[in-house]
Amino acid sequence: MRSLKRISVCFTLACSSLPLVTIADTLDNAQAVFDFAEAAYPKLLSPAAPEIQEIQGFYVRLYTDTGIYLGVKGDNVYAIGGSVGNGLVSVGKVNSLITVSDIDITELLLTNQRGECSYYAENRFSNVFDIKRDLQFMGTLVFTVEDSDCVLVSNSIPNHDFNDSTASFATNVREVSAEFRIPTEPTFASSTTAISLAMDNAVFLNGVKLDLLAAGCFGVANGKIGCHEMNQPWRFDPMSSDTGFGTDANNAHTQPDGTYHYHGNPRALFDQNAISKSPVIGFAADGFPIFGSYIEDNGEIRAVTSSFKLLNGSRPSGAEEPGGSYDGTYVDDYQYVAASGDLDECNGMMRDGSYGYYVTDAYPWVLACFKGTPDPSFNKASGGGGPPARSGGGGGPPPI
Repeated sequence: MRSLKRISVCFTLACSSLPLVTIADTLDNAQAVFDFAEAAYPKLLSPAAPEIQEIQGFYVRLYTDTGIYLGVKGDNVYAIGGSVGNGLVSVGKVNSLITVSDIDITELLLTNQRGECSYYAENRFSNVFDIKRDLQFMGTLVFTVEDSDCVLVSNSIPNHDFNDSTASFATNVREVSAEFRIPTEPTFASSTTAISLAMDNAVFLNGVKLDLLAAGCFGVANGKIGCHEMNQPWRFDPMSSDTGFGTDANNAHTQPDGTYHYHGNPRALFDQNAISKSPVIGFAADGFPIFGSYIEDNGEIRAVTSSFKLLNGSRPSGAEEPGGSYDGTYVDDYQYVAASGDLDECNGMMRDGSYGYYVTDAYPWVLACFKGTPDPSFNKASGGGGPPARSGGGGGPPPI
């Protein structure tokens, strides 16, 4: 077999000439392209069905009888070597060679562990129910790659049923269009960026966003909405069982405009049992991947641990202080204790040479800050996730 180094160089040279928009960068589509090409050109692409290699973001097959390489990246197909010659030749578009079907992700448990967003570029849909209203919805997600960004456009409907008997949504779920852009190659910033009410935190691979913070604070209005000053103390944590934010079994509820969004573990997206290490389930606003809860540690599958700890003792009490024990009702009940768990101050870590955030069963639940630079599309005022007034508390106290 020819040197992998040579093919790596050849396909890397093509990257600068890629068209601005690519779609459907999936192994299944590459497999279908290879199968189609081998059937159409059996003499050129022989022997059929060699191993697929992944090199520099390309899926590649080498046909040893003829010395031809065939590669797929995004919606582009290339060939080089043998009778094709030493220069990379564009063969055409994936969707001009095969039918690229939308993917049904209804109730799908994610399994892919790749941290590059381009691997997930495909159109997805789901058919799910608002359980309490016995009303069917179709979720849609168009996932493409443009230049150096992954672009996700969805109608904010999840790929699983929602509004179960445990929920008390303040508003009914509606289809709400949202568009988010994340860098294909995220980088660390010189300093971290705190999460805030002004910005959505992440988007998951079903097209639904993560918006961790509540707009409710002790002593502000009714405690469920209206607290938009980030320095205001005693902000409620929607994940606390004592705050009554009405989330369903997937730790999600609605904002005033009906946008369904998560405040913690999107349980339906990955296996909640410690059987294997968890997949990528979404991407933070800075482009770094979000993994589920489980890692493989010296042959053992276990849940990662947060480095945030509950404070000991009692909170201050008074006219503007809640009093009571530090029990997790408020985000101020926690403090970061470096190296006390697996994860850093943003709830992420380096693993296998790559950085990612992790879902935890304790505060901060998914992430507490950004290691990279958040993309402006996650700013709520930009239209990706709505104006700041939508954040957190769901529009008021849940109905009793």
